[in-house]
Amino acid sequence: MKYLNYILIIVGAFVAIYAKAGANQNQFVLILGIVLLMIGVYRISKTIPSRKKDEDSGNSENEN
Repeated sequence: MKYLNYILIIVGAFVAIYAKAGANQNQFVLILGIVLLMIGVYRISKTIPSRKKDEDSGNSENEN
């Protein structure tokens, strides 16, 4: 599953660049590439743990 996210990002970026490179730009292909890119980034960002717990515990120690 982890590799699927990276593949989505790479394919999405490639499709977006390919759609942008042509003189006769196809907006549907550009939008599809951006959507694939954003889905991959979103899925990766869901797996990154939040640092809010660490920051909250660190702030409470400094206040005392």
